[in-house]
Amino acid sequence: MHHDEIIGKVQALSQLPDRGSADRATRAVLSTLAERLPPGLAGHVAAQLPPTLATPMRQATDSTADGPVSSSGERFGLTAFVGRIAGRAETDEDAALREAAAVLEVLDAALAPELTEKVAGALPADIRGLLPVGRAAEDTD
Repeated sequence: MHHDEIIGKVQALSQLPDRGSADRATRAVLSTLAERLPPGLAGHVAAQLPPTLATPMRQATDSTADGPVSSSGERFGLTAFVGRIAGRAETDEDAALREAAAVLEVLDAALAPELTEKVAGALPADIRGLLPVGRAAEDTD
């Protein structure tokens, strides 16, 4: 999926007023997701994204730890996930939650199915609940 297609779908799903807002929301969600995923998995996700959207994921994994990046992502739940997105996207938490769900839905369609399964399996149940219904219902804890 190309950058413009991803941003257009995020804009439509999250009912954002313009593409700039959708781009900002997408980057905020991808950066936060990268912090939550193990770095290797975040790197695989980034590899399947357009370069302009892969960059926020790669930057997040490079800066999540002091010194060497750990082999597992940071541990935080939905509240922190949404809070970080809201801060990055300069929006409120309700909007950040809606935007996160939209980005994760588009990401689910953009990535190879086996990779989306790995992403779902790496997320706690509360964040996984933002994924499209079929993935969110999978019990991979």
